[in-house]
Amino acid sequence: MIKEIAGILNEEEEKFIIGKPGGSGISSINSKGLEVNNVRLWLLKKLSVFFIPEEKTVIRGGTTITKIDKDLKVLYLRIVFYDKTIKEPTVYSGALYNIEKKLENKFISKFEHAMTNLEYNENKVFKDIQKINYENIYIKIQGELIKNSLFEITDSETIVKKIIKPSLELYRKY
Repeated sequence: MIKEIAGILNEEEEKFIIGKPGGSGISSINSKGLEVNNVRLWLLKKLSVFFIPEEKTVIRGGTTITKIDKDLKVLYLRIVFYDKTIKEPTVYSGALYNIEKKLENKFISKFEHAMTNLEYNENKVFKDIQKINYENIYIKIQGELIKNSLFEITDSETIVKKIIKPSLELYRKY
């Protein structure tokens, strides 16, 4: 699904690409090490990716470097496979904007690093997906996401109708 979204978004006038912090380009806070004795921790419960116009990032090797500046805005896709607060897997999609790096620090030097901070603080960041207004000592961010059941996303037409079109409307609005 993510690759299909990426392919469709790359055909838009902005030529969106997947932001890649390294590796697969998804951000998650779960441990994946095989040395973990608890198999439950191996399961991916949540993941997030962002899409950025190709001209707004630098591609170096298998990663992207997306500078945080006053004009930065991204498309954000978050999939929650399991959480105690939901009854079925959920897809959140939309736009993040007014993104500001607050302190000069070594932890967040590009948006790819901010993704981990957002996911780590998910209960604060995503408590109101229609009006995201999050700030901590590292980053300030605003945004708006829409919610869909993952079970409703069954084909390309539905991806365009329920994820891509509404997300692009939000992105272009800000």
